[in-house]
Amino acid sequence: MHTSSDLDDQNHKREGKLRRHFSFRINIFFFVTFVLFSTLIVKLAYVQFVEGPGLLASTKKPYEGKVYITPVRGNIYDKNEAPIATSRSTQTLFFETSRNDTYESNMRIAQTLHQTFNKYGSPSNKKLTAEQIFDSMDTYADFHGEERQPKQRHYWPRRIKSDLTNEEIAYIAEHKDELPGLDIMEESIREYEDDPNKQLAVQLVGYMGKYSGIVDKDNEVGQFYRSKKDSNSQNNQYANDYVGVDGLEYMYEDVLRGKSGSKIYPINSRQEIVGEVEITYPEKGQNLYLTIDRNVQLAGQNAIKETIAKMKKSTNKYEKLGSQATTGYAVAIEVDTGRVVAMINYPDYTPVDWYSMTKEKYQSILNLIPNGTIRDRRPNIQDPTELSKRASSLVPLGSTIKPLSVLLGLKEGLFNPDDSYRDTGILEFGRDNNAKITNSEKHAVRFLTPTTAIKVSSNTFMGSMVGLGLYNRSEYYKSKGTTPTNIWDQYMKSFGLGELTGTGLLGEYKGYRDYMLTESSSVQSNLVMASFGQGAKYTTMQLAQYTAMLANKGKRMKPLFVDKITTYDNKVTHTYKDDIKVLNTVDFTATQWKTVQDGMRSDAEGFPADYPLTVARKTGTSQSSIARQDINNATFIAYAPIEKPKLAVAVVVPEGGYGRYGAAPVARAIFDAYFGIKMEAPKDTENAATGVTVKPNE
Repeated sequence: MHTSSDLDDQNHKREGKLRRHFSFRINIFFFVTFVLFSTLIVKLAYVQFVEGPGLLASTKKPYEGKVYITPVRGNIYDKNEAPIATSRSTQTLFFETSRNDTYESNMRIAQTLHQTFNKYGSPSNKKLTAEQIFDSMDTYADFHGEERQPKQRHYWPRRIKSDLTNEEIAYIAEHKDELPGLDIMEESIREYEDDPNKQLAVQLVGYMGKYSGIVDKDNEVGQFYRSKKDSNSQNNQYANDYVGVDGLEYMYEDVLRGKSGSKIYPINSRQEIVGEVEITYPEKGQNLYLTIDRNVQLAGQNAIKETIAKMKKSTNKYEKLGSQATTGYAVAIEVDTGRVVAMINYPDYTPVDWYSMTKEKYQSILNLIPNGTIRDRRPNIQDPTELSKRASSLVPLGSTIKPLSVLLGLKEGLFNPDDSYRDTGILEFGRDNNAKITNSEKHAVRFLTPTTAIKVSSNTFMGSMVGLGLYNRSEYYKSKGTTPTNIWDQYMKSFGLGELTGTGLLGEYKGYRDYMLTESSSVQSNLVMASFGQGAKYTTMQLAQYTAMLANKGKRMKPLFVDKITTYDNKVTHTYKDDIKVLNTVDFTATQWKTVQDGMRSDAEGFPADYPLTVARKTGTSQSSIARQDINNATFIAYAPIEKPKLAVAVVVPEGGYGRYGAAPVARAIFDAYFGIKMEAPKDTENAATGVTVKPNE
């Protein structure tokens, strides 16, 4: 049993032990604290006495601020050096801010510039208000004196006005002391032909836009320019520039642009310039000489315009079927090289409008901007209801597909060159013969060979001998692991129909292969319709490439647009010969090629009997069903001379009626211009050889 004295002793011992532990911990804490503070004091002493002088010097040492100088953009010419898009050297006014500026001094500069621009500026240039000028100066206060943070870095020059007149330059130079911070630098302005009737290949050349409005767009162009940003995205060599957005301006941006120069400023910690500026001058961009021939291009453009105008006024029952046409497209391509000598979109717009674009102006040209020879383009009709009733640039090829249909039939063994087909003008097919097709105006020619079937443009021959011929071999193709539709598709693609042509242009379409769709029609029906040109929609560029393959007997050439590239001092750096490329070839016998070529010889399709060239051609009239209306589209293909083909041409005029009237005159004008032929065109309503009114077989 423990007594109370024993318990007291135990408590005293426990308390003594706790005090000793506490004292030990306190000593450890003070020791650690002493060590830490000692280390800190030593470090501070080292920094102050050893590193101090160096750190102090570094705070006073300026760092570099960099501003890019835009290079003069290269020019674009046609193959004969006629200017298409050129860069005119111009003087631009910049303002450089200073922290010593006051609101009052900056306002005086803005007011003085406003008066100077009004007095000495060009009447055609947009007038700038004092507030707009002050806002462009981007200072530490707004126009009303309220404090603000500048949008740009302090040392960046602010662009005030481009394209200064000589009088404006002289006044600013004479009053430089009164206008501190102003600097005039050389830039360039893109210029185009201002006569709408002389503009060349507007959609092919493309247009330019402000980098700042493009770089953040969620598309291929925006992504391209985002990749050009410096690692320091605020210091971007493109920041205030106009850059290529479409066409060749975009495709050859890196060639045309040149190399940016720079101004490197010594900058202190307060963003002030504290020393001499180091200047690296920009390198001018290189020039493009296109394969486009000005004379051929203008001849084609004018021919489309005139042909459409004639059809609107015509009383000829065949010609006036194209009276609703408003647009037209044509491509002319050299057979052996792939050089494109004409790429026509009608109507055009004025590319210089991009420098003063408004919402209203943009809306008025919206449907004129796309290149309808390589993609879908709608007519430039503002009324949405009316627009929904009209054909776009992608239309079925119509009878222009028939040469390829015959080649396919010969190659697949569906018939031989000398086989005969009894043409009644009507072909019935489908379950219980509940479907039928006819020739133009139900014209019957009785007995046809493959050659004469092309010549007279027999739909029934193509539908029976090719469309049904393929379908009736379904079991055979199944045993080979394929289908009749796939066989047709392979032939189309081998001629570039349904494939990208290789232009490299932005937004090119492959076309629409309706014959692959079986939800609303049968395989048999699709093949029959496709055989005479109603089964797919392709671009004019694809049609031209296919025509060139008929001419050169099976070589699909990459389309070329640039003849040569030169430096600003005319040193050649690249020629088209470096780019010639055969994309693929197709193999047919000489007899098969001749069978088709002989069928493309005709006496009544836009060329007089005494025309100095032998021309292989094929007209087409395709049907589009839009808003429950049947629309006739004019198509035409040709190449010449037959003996040694040099040029292939394709023309598409949506809603142009018969190809004989709506498209062939355009091709004729292109051949005339290219080969330098000067002859009167045949009468609109007659065969030039016989004087008899022509009934188109299309």
